[in-house]
Amino acid sequence: MSGLGSDPYRDWLRQTLTPEMGERRADQLVQAAVIRRNWPAMQRFGPREVVAVLQDMYGHLREDLGDARADKWLESATQSLSVFMQSAPAPVTPETLEPVRAPVRWGRRAHDLPLLLARVHNETALRSLDAVRVTPELGGLERAAEWDVQATHAELRRWEAEDRLSSMRAEHARAEMAEQVRSARAQERLLDLTVRELEGEQKFSDAARRRGTQPSAGPGNTSMSTQLAHNRLMLTQTRAFLTVFAPLADEQAADVAPLVPEIDLEAQRLNISVQLHPNVLRARHTLNYAEWQAGDSASTDPKVREAQEALAQVEKEAAHLLQDTLNTARQHQMQFSQLRTRSQELERRVSQLSSAGGDPLSLARVQFEAQQLRAAIRVHADRLLEALGLLDALGGN
Repeated sequence: MSGLGSDPYRDWLRQTLTPEMGERRADQLVQAAVIRRNWPAMQRFGPREVVAVLQDMYGHLREDLGDARADKWLESATQSLSVFMQSAPAPVTPETLEPVRAPVRWGRRAHDLPLLLARVHNETALRSLDAVRVTPELGGLERAAEWDVQATHAELRRWEAEDRLSSMRAEHARAEMAEQVRSARAQERLLDLTVRELEGEQKFSDAARRRGTQPSAGPGNTSMSTQLAHNRLMLTQTRAFLTVFAPLADEQAADVAPLVPEIDLEAQRLNISVQLHPNVLRARHTLNYAEWQAGDSASTDPKVREAQEALAQVEKEAAHLLQDTLNTARQHQMQFSQLRTRSQELERRVSQLSSAGGDPLSLARVQFEAQQLRAAIRVHADRLLEALGLLDALGGN
């Protein structure tokens, strides 16, 4: 099938699904996906829409054929889609793009400039493609212009995602600071009770020694004095931290639990994401442009060969970067799940001690441990969300 059809990705999807379920059921599956996700009825499909429908098909195959055969089918379909994406630019609908904003003064918000520039480049690429399509002499350049549109659109998505990630990281930093302050307050309560208990034990020991019922010196007495001095020092340091940072933190931010999506990162396949990476799309546009310039001698032209080598190198680098980011997300997801289980157990202990009227020191110790776990859970949840956001920015599905 040619990638130059009116909806090549939808056609590819039908051809992929039909052998498994017949043409009629394949069309029904596609229509059900369109309705359930509220996609426009006449929307042209791209890789993301295809991946969503493949996931629906995967769910059906798991029920009908079992996990092993469903996994094998999805792996084959994903690889086939990755190959198809190398020859078919994804459609970009101009109406869905945000219009270019009015220029801002240099230095006013310098971090906005890459996003503004990406919007201008994308709009320019769309206009160039329109011009190519209405100019017969430039007909051979249409394919390269389509790749240019897809590359600029991917670059725009990356900078839009970077903008969202910047705001997300700021929110995460505020919430993590609130958790640290909460942890410091719990530690202050624990240390204060510990110091009071040690002071009471020392007074009792001193009184006993004065009565002659306890040796005047010994390892136990020295150890108690050392513990008391150490806990007093830690209490002083914790209060100093709270004096400085408590006024800066909005502790209510710690009341909002991080929303972590349920996603199976072990099942993620990156070969599609590599083809959607902005750098890969840009390199593929460069190759198509070089082929257009070379004309009939493209197979021997050195510039074409250089562009092919550059594309292969960029694909390798993109795969490495995406794999590293995915591994980071997996590690934080694993830590998040493990700590959340431990936290639930500790919260039950806190509730039991509170209802049973346990001694204040034991309760404070468990509350401090529970708060430390909550702070650690938030850190792993935040890093997981940021890694997922980066994967999306780089072409993840």
